[in-house]
Parts: sequence; structure tokens; C-alpha cells
Amino acid sequence: MSPSYAIVETGGKQYRAEKGATLLVDRLPDDEGAKVSLRPVMYRADKQVVLERRELEKVKVEAKVAEHLRGDKIKVFKYKPKKGYRRRAGHRSELTKLEVTEVKLLTRKPAGATKAEPKKPAAKKPAAKKPAAKKGTTTKRKSSGSRTTSAKKKS
Repeated sequence: MSPSYAIVETGGKQYRAEKGATLLVDRLPDDEGAKVSLRPVMYRADKQVVLERRELEKVKVEAKVAEHLRGDKIKVFKYKPKKGYRRRAGHRSELTKLEVTEVKLLTRKPAGATKAEPKKPAAKKPAAKKPAAKKGTTTKRKSSGSRTTSAKKKS
């Protein structure tokens, strides 16, 4: 029996998560020691592969925040020969180390994942009817003041 694993997404990147594995991901806002639930994209166990969204709601991937740390310093140097153009920059990534504690497929949806049925809005009351205009009478609108082409030809 091969161990089950899941592909999870966090910080716009995907990682392979197995029980007992450690992941180095972009900084998460949770404190050290906190439990984090990761969003699965794929799950695999023995001969079973889960890719559908409805089935993925049953996959549970939990991890514990081990520590927050910073990555290696990356140096960026831009240079154009014979032009005097040199730019130096760099950065260190803010990272979080996660220890995967649980990867499993539940037999039913978790209780928090079910959505309450939306309530139907109350029946709208009919709007008050406006008095109908009398038949045979029409209102004419005046022009905006500009002369029409036929009026220009006459003058």
C-alpha cells in the first residue's frame, strides 16, 4: 500500500503534501503552533485519484505552523556594457515552515462545507397603479431650439 498524498495550493503555488512531510511556503498570517487547513487540488491514494471539485471538498489536508523564517538572500545585478548602467537590488523571501499532520479522504462532506439553502425573498407587493392617460390626447414636445433642415431651406 502506497501512502496517500495530495497536491495543495497556497500562495499561488502548488506543493505535494504527505503525512509527516514539511513544506516551505510563502508567509502565512497564522502564529507558530497554529493548525492550518490547506486547499487540495488533487488527491491520490492506492488506485484512487480525486480531481473533481465536489469530491475535493471531502479531502482534508491539515498542517501545523512549525516556524516563520526568511529565505536566502537573492542578489539582482543589472549591467549594460559601455553605457555606465548598473543597478543592484535584492530581497529575502518571508517564509513559513509547515508540518503536514493529516491527509485523508472523508466519507462525507465536512459539516462546515455545506451551504444553507438561500431563503426565498418575500413576495413583492404590487406597486400602486398610476392613473392611465386619457385616450385620444397626446402631448407634443418642443424642439430644443435648433432649426430643422426643412426650416432652414424656407428662410
